Amino acid sequence: MLIDNHGRTINYLRLAVTDKCNLRCFYCMPEDGLNWLSRTELMSYEEMLRACTLLVNMGIQKIRITGGEPFVRKDIMKLLTAISKLDGLHDLSLTTNGVLTAPHVAELKAIGIKSVNLSLDTLDSGRFFSITRRDEFGAVMATLDGLLKHGIEVKINAVVMEGKNTQDIIPLVELAKELPVSVRFIEEMPFNGDGQIHQTKMSWDYIRILEEIEQVYPDIKKIQDPAYSTAYNYHVPGHVGDVGIIAAYSRTFCGTCNRIRITPQGTLKNCLYDDGVLNIKDLMRSGKNDATIKDSLLNAFNNRVKDGLEAEKLVKNTGMHESMAAIGG
Repeated sequence: MLIDNHGRTINYLRLAVTDKCNLRCFYCMPEDGLNWLSRTELMSYEEMLRACTLLVNMGIQKIRITGGEPFVRKDIMKLLTAISKLDGLHDLSLTTNGVLTAPHVAELKAIGIKSVNLSLDTLDSGRFFSITRRDEFGAVMATLDGLLKHGIEVKINAVVMEGKNTQDIIPLVELAKELPVSVRFIEEMPFNGDGQIHQTKMSWDYIRILEEIEQVYPDIKKIQDPAYSTAYNYHVPGHVGDVGIIAAYSRTFCGTCNRIRITPQGTLKNCLYDDGVLNIKDLMRSGKNDATIKDSLLNAFNNRVKDGLEAEKLVKNTGMHESMAAIGG
């Protein structure tokens, strides 16, 4: 088991395989996109597999593949298949925007993917275009349909944004009435990649989101949160699915944080809000053996910040205003 300096178990890795994305969600990146990483700046699949193997041997039990958008990177299924075979890995999942995912759903099922987080901020095609700046709503819904048909657990991630999609909160809750999905509403975070503070205050925090739902569903009930959950979980009587609210900006869940992140360029992040504590890719390319890399990782884990608020205070330069695509969603 991996235990950090605050006594928290670390057993969950979020691995971002690319910074590139085929959507341009305004809360994630500028309209013209980012200065994408070159191929040499990215970790290779071999380096990613080596990092995953080492971390699983150290105690990581769950890996989630993120981006950017994972399916933008060529031959991503080869990496997923290789990681799925790691001895000691209990759970391999992924987060996707769904634009390119539908053709791969059957193969995802075949290699043992049990859960997919699908980013979907609205059920209105017009607002989808306004938020993402791309006309891909139909492709995303086709992915949702395919995931459900293949019996893959679906969590729908919806970022709640003032003036953009608050009117979609109730329709998204209603989606869980007939479908076995978990709809998770996420507080908007300041990672839009333009170097500017995206918000001066949290107008739609987790409390207000719940109050909005309670106006229509006053009988909504709090249910048991799984271990290490970042979401407050609820159920509406009579609904097949359920609802979660993630206090990503308020950071109320840091006390049980069990996750680490590796960015597309190989930077280890102990916290979403830090600016990186170690570059694993550089260690590999400088010829360091697994034992040396393991020691560096253990040192990093023994110096984790207490929470995201502390990490934010320590962040250097403008790192906190990176794009979520560059960090790993």
